[in-house]
Amino acid sequence: MSVAAFLPWQHETARAWLAGRERFAHAWLVHGLAGIGKLDFAAAAAASLLCEAPRDHLACGQCPACTWVASGNHPDLRRIRPEAVALQEGAEAADGADEAEPAATGAAKRAPSKEIRVDQIRALESWFNTATHRGGWRVALLYPAQALNVISANALLKVLEEPPAHTVFLLVADAPDRLLPTLVSRCRRLPLPAPGADEALQWLRGQGVDAAEEWLAAAGGAPLAALRLAQSGDQACPAWLAQLVNPLAQGQAPDIGTLADSLEKSAPLEWIDALQRLSTDLMLAGAGAPVRYFPSLAKPVGQAAARADAVRLAEAARWLTQQRRLATHPLNAKLFAHATLQRMVLSCQS
Repeated sequence: MSVAAFLPWQHETARAWLAGRERFAHAWLVHGLAGIGKLDFAAAAAASLLCEAPRDHLACGQCPACTWVASGNHPDLRRIRPEAVALQEGAEAADGADEAEPAATGAAKRAPSKEIRVDQIRALESWFNTATHRGGWRVALLYPAQALNVISANALLKVLEEPPAHTVFLLVADAPDRLLPTLVSRCRRLPLPAPGADEALQWLRGQGVDAAEEWLAAAGGAPLAALRLAQSGDQACPAWLAQLVNPLAQGQAPDIGTLADSLEKSAPLEWIDALQRLSTDLMLAGAGAPVRYFPSLAKPVGQAAARADAVRLAEAARWLTQQRRLATHPLNAKLFAHATLQRMVLSCQS
């Protein structure tokens, strides 16, 4: 195993930030566009803070501390994340001694929690009250910060109001405005920029991604999100989107029933996300701007946008955001897809 490393577009930011490690704030909120590598940055930052022989402020990868971090056994590092996230990261992550509560067994078996619970925050108290094992920093890596519920967020707030000595909290979030304002006020904010297109494309090609331009566009310029999309086995622009847009471009109604059938077994969050991106492209085209997400559909999107009413498009975009909240538990997947597609069609009709 190797110690977590910064992504190529993060090195300059990391070195400048870590240069002030001796005067570090006790809590940092690392935020930015989803899919640009914020968690990678925070994990590499934790390794660098714990490193005993940093090179140009970054982890050396060879000292005892780096070896412990790489093996997941550093006693001065804790990861606080939902149990569901821990399980996605691997069984060992869920069974670790830090923060994930083991799943119940037998009749009491429950679904893994998608929230960071208050007991996970309270469980850190004994850790805070012991001396650091190597005489340096103690690092708590918490992600995604928006998974904190009201109770756990307030519990963390109390910790940050009287922060334990030699401890740095690294909170990772896509959008600070989704967090408790008083919690954000207790953190120094570290916004991470998205990489430039050339650097992102170079990195994606280095990961073996074909048609990197299309995948990067579909991910809104976020390279890690583009890599995940490319590894999903789908197309950068799903075929069903073309089947939806092409008839609209000609002033015709698409076959919503067939489209709903094709989406019935897909994860609703995935196709709603695609519709949200399409909605953005339609509004951009309607305003005379280049499309952002699906350049291969630029022509029919432009034609459909020319026929659409701008107010209806904006209303549909807001409506899609509301539907996203229902996407994890639709009562009937096919009816949910049909109703959502119907609303999109109506928004494109003058």
